[in-house]
Amino acid sequence: MVSNNKAGQIILHIILALLAFCCIMPFVLLALSSLTDEAALMRNGYSFFPEKFSMDSYIYLLKRGTRILNGYKITVLTTVIGTTLSIFMTTMFAYPLSRKELPGRYPVSFIVFFTMLFNGGLVPTYMMWTQFFHIKNTFAALIIPSLLMNAFYVIMMRSYFSANIPDALVEAARIDGAGEYKILFEVVMPLSRPMVATLGLMVGLGYWNDWLNGLYYLTDADLFSIQNILNRMISDIQFIANSTSTVGNIDMAKMPSVGIRMAIAVIGVLPMLCVYPFFQKSFVKGIVVGGVKG
Repeated sequence: MVSNNKAGQIILHIILALLAFCCIMPFVLLALSSLTDEAALMRNGYSFFPEKFSMDSYIYLLKRGTRILNGYKITVLTTVIGTTLSIFMTTMFAYPLSRKELPGRYPVSFIVFFTMLFNGGLVPTYMMWTQFFHIKNTFAALIIPSLLMNAFYVIMMRSYFSANIPDALVEAARIDGAGEYKILFEVVMPLSRPMVATLGLMVGLGYWNDWLNGLYYLTDADLFSIQNILNRMISDIQFIANSTSTVGNIDMAKMPSVGIRMAIAVIGVLPMLCVYPFFQKSFVKGIVVGGVKG
């Protein structure tokens, strides 16, 4: 029996190692492609064993270092501020919905769920934010629309509170004279750290990778996030690469357009890859426990 268990564990470890390998190798291929000479890349395609290495793609991006650094600054500020506000608002909304004694709890929960299925559409949403709230070309345009509070996160947080915060604990706090805010921030939240970490990582990834808000609501380049800057670079490079004109003695059609796309992807994803391992344990625990009870 013991030998069978060991054999089963070995097989599972091999399977998990293969799955991990399949997850890691695309990132390795991405990094190697960004360091491959453009001519070799066009001739041989993507390869784990590049024929010729080149730093031309990163040199091209470094020449635009000021724009990229400003984009990183905007993105970091957006991610930090947006994630903090989103966790606060989601928690303040989800906690009352998790309390059985809340009047109108089920109709409000239905309205929250309803917004996951239907929305007003792009044009009415754009008109609302630009004509009524006047957020166009403001920093708020990167934070508020679509990302500040998500119905899925509210339901996930509510489920976590309902399944993991004992009613007896809340009642004991009330008997001791604690109000609702004190119960939430001094009793409930310390017990909800895995869920908060999970929510923070998911919301943070959403803010970090978001480029649609910048595309819809921003024309001021000084407010562009790193994703908007990189997306704009890709569009410019595609236009230049398809152009038959030349500037001076430089043939614009020979720019390292494919390699630059890979380098842009590396620059965009690398910070999140560095942050994720620190939240992985809490992220997995929060997802598993938060989905147990609806």
